[in-house]
Amino acid sequence: MQQVTAIVIGAGDRGARAYAPYALDNMHEFKIVGVADPNLERRRSFAEAFELPESQQYDSWELILGENKLADAAIVCTQDRMHYEPTLRALELGYHVLLEKPMSPEPKECVEMELAAKRHNRLLTICHVLRYTPFWTAMKREIDRGAIGDIISIQLNENVGNMHMSHSFVRGNWRNSDQSSPMILQKSCHDMDILAYLMNEPCVRLNSFGSLMHFHEGNKPEGAPARCIEGCPAEASCQYHAPRYYLGEGIGWARKITDNYTKEGIVKALWEGPYGKCVYQTDNNVVDHQVVNMEFASGATAMFSMCGFTHDNTRIVQVMGTKGDIRGNMEDDGFVIHDFVTKEERTIKVHTPETGHGGGDSGIVRAFLQEVRSFGHSADESLSSATVSVRSHLMAFAAEKSRQNGGQAIDLQAMYDDLAGQPTA
Repeated sequence: MQQVTAIVIGAGDRGARAYAPYALDNMHEFKIVGVADPNLERRRSFAEAFELPESQQYDSWELILGENKLADAAIVCTQDRMHYEPTLRALELGYHVLLEKPMSPEPKECVEMELAAKRHNRLLTICHVLRYTPFWTAMKREIDRGAIGDIISIQLNENVGNMHMSHSFVRGNWRNSDQSSPMILQKSCHDMDILAYLMNEPCVRLNSFGSLMHFHEGNKPEGAPARCIEGCPAEASCQYHAPRYYLGEGIGWARKITDNYTKEGIVKALWEGPYGKCVYQTDNNVVDHQVVNMEFASGATAMFSMCGFTHDNTRIVQVMGTKGDIRGNMEDDGFVIHDFVTKEERTIKVHTPETGHGGGDSGIVRAFLQEVRSFGHSADESLSSATVSVRSHLMAFAAEKSRQNGGQAIDLQAMYDDLAGQPTA
């Protein structure tokens, strides 16, 4: 088997822990030959894990993407607003690119990256990892073989989980859309994409409603300090008390708030970093709940609901067809199909790997490597190519536009034509 080489741009959680580790378990087919990250500690930790000498360590994407091409592929895992430039440069140099989602918070940049991949004849695969999980792969297979007839409607709930919500979208890197992306794009572009995947046809229009209803200063407990660790009178009754969470049941999440994973390091991060702040006193502005109503080309519909106020962190789906329906919960490692004619109920069990996103993180790397090896010998686009991904990204952009405009219905094709510089039919 041909070994594929890659550089990693961004050695944070997704680059260092989600995608690159595949190389450690599959050295015969995948090798990391360079890393770029401005954070010296992260860069050194990554280099140690993948045995990279100093000559293969860079403190910026500009340096690693200099004049010489160093590998077959580039894995781009920078922050949302830092995807565009390194991706374009990598494609220009001849790299195949595996790009963390979302492609960009700017719709025009998403389309330009798609067109650049076509222009340079390179793979640009977006990390819509749900498509690569056993759960959604098995469900798609049943739908495609006609198990429930034609799809009439889908209901999809994304249970974000209250503590995940507070960690990532109230205190964390994706709390403010001006610095990262709107919630519907950053968190839920996975869901827009999986709906498009199951439907297998274009979404033609949608509308959306949602708001930041709870996590704002109007709900701050009386006398609450700016940081929980300063001593809050509401400590006993507040589920989001940072020291109790990050030093207790959420200690696994503490790996994401500090590189010094000791009690002292965690406490220091709570004093100095954003994760120690009162959830009602941060600079967050992304919604904590949102719904999207969609119509597809055939007339089929879908309803999506994202909510940060759930006890679990999972996705629950119901797919309703002309001959039967499917109901499933990603936490259950399977789903149930009910046949309207025979009245039979069939349970489809899937094995969910322990790797991230229900096996999707390792699944997408495995598929990407196969596509790189077969590039030029197959006419098939990747399962989550930029061309596919742009369409589901536009669903998220349209949803946010609708939400901001009182639920106005948005025409998706007109939106794409405008961004691509094409006349609207």
